Amino acid sequence: MKSKKSETILERIDKLPMPDVLIDSFNRYAKEVILDRAIPDARDGLKPVQRRIVFSMWRDGNTHNKPTVKCARSVGNVLGHFHPHGDSSVYDAMVRLSQDWKMNVPLLEFQGNNGSIDTDPAAAYRYTESRLSAMADFMVQDIEKNTVDMMLNFDDTVKEPIVLPSRFPNLLVNGSQGIAVGAATNIPTHNLGEVIDATVYRLEHKRATVSDMRQFILGPDFPTGGIIDDVDALNNLYETGQGSFYIHCTVDSTSEKGKIILTDIPYGEIKSTLVADLDKRRIESHLDSVVEVRDESTEDIRIVIELKKDANPEPVINFYRNKGALRSTFAANMLAIDKGHPKTMNLLEMIDAYIDHQKEVILRRSKFDFDKKSWRLSIVRGLIKAVSVLDEVIHIIRHSSGKEDSKNKLIERFQFTPEQAEAIVTLQLYRLSNTDVTILQEEEKTLIKELDDLKQTIENEDKLVRLIVADLKAIKNNMPHRERLKF
Repeated sequence: MKSKKSETILERIDKLPMPDVLIDSFNRYAKEVILDRAIPDARDGLKPVQRRIVFSMWRDGNTHNKPTVKCARSVGNVLGHFHPHGDSSVYDAMVRLSQDWKMNVPLLEFQGNNGSIDTDPAAAYRYTESRLSAMADFMVQDIEKNTVDMMLNFDDTVKEPIVLPSRFPNLLVNGSQGIAVGAATNIPTHNLGEVIDATVYRLEHKRATVSDMRQFILGPDFPTGGIIDDVDALNNLYETGQGSFYIHCTVDSTSEKGKIILTDIPYGEIKSTLVADLDKRRIESHLDSVVEVRDESTEDIRIVIELKKDANPEPVINFYRNKGALRSTFAANMLAIDKGHPKTMNLLEMIDAYIDHQKEVILRRSKFDFDKKSWRLSIVRGLIKAVSVLDEVIHIIRHSSGKEDSKNKLIERFQFTPEQAEAIVTLQLYRLSNTDVTILQEEEKTLIKELDDLKQTIENEDKLVRLIVADLKAIKNNMPHRERLKF
């Protein structure tokens, strides 16, 4: 019989105070929520779930120039490849990315019900379809050219980007809202043209200040419109990254006799709740001059306060304003992830974070293109050389025992590089014999010129900055225009 060997199991028990264990665990949990869930990155202005949605849909070819795809499929692809959480978290994020009353520049286009400003829920994802918007193309432009770092997904099967190239300043344009553990962000939306103008000015003036930026960015530009009348609060917001101000409804009491018409409502307000509140105040305060309050909105906001015949609208407007019924408070906190850490950023810091990101994106793109075109130039020169000794090249290929033997003999006889030899033996003989050397020479000249331009971009920061400026101006010129928020 075999004798049993006694096995000794060693256990390690660390005696730690429970408060210390709880603090350490909570801190790690809080950091995870802040960095990987609720707070956007300062470079592309997206939270992880939003970034994964945009990247996954781009990866699947679900772009603005293709037919829309069932949202259920898009949600499943995001869950299966990148975001192993609940399906509602992904679909809710998709819906928000498509809502033009929450985002200045929606990144998704929806086919079907995507909710409403009255907080009506979107239809279930089995009924709706979506695709990336045209502006979303700029979020992923050149991502295939190694412009951003990639990391393995949760099961190490595919790679996903740490950040998107984001060729326009998405964080300022579309803003962001999020609540983490011990931290919250509430970044207002801004006018795309104004943000681009400010970014271009900063690129061209390295000593620019927040005050200089304010020449271009007058203040937030909310998709629901409204009026902001507190310039000091805005100055404080852009200097410190924090501030609170009122957004007032736009009131029209002159265009239609006997009616007060609200054509804008404060950002984030629920329209149906606002109408109900106006009517409730009318009843409770016994406003005899008001007949009724009703919502006549279609695609545009139109809330009508109907007055009795010959009633003066000014006292009614003053009453509602004194009660605070025609305004809401926006408490801004421009918190974002900058260089891996949450930071409350002022206007200049947010623009600088974006500019630093774009410089890296364009530099990496230029290096990628330089390497690719250098390789192609080497191949073209090899083909030109091969054509000049074509008969001997064909003789060697025909009398070789195989592909590797042909390559080795060509390298030994004519000092071709391995890449050039591979390109030559890969071509069919009839194509090699019919190759027009003039076309190859023209391509060689073009490649040399393009490589010279790329080299200047890589070595000269001024040239790189000019490229970024040109790209931003092109985006601004092609963007859809609309009237901005009033001051």
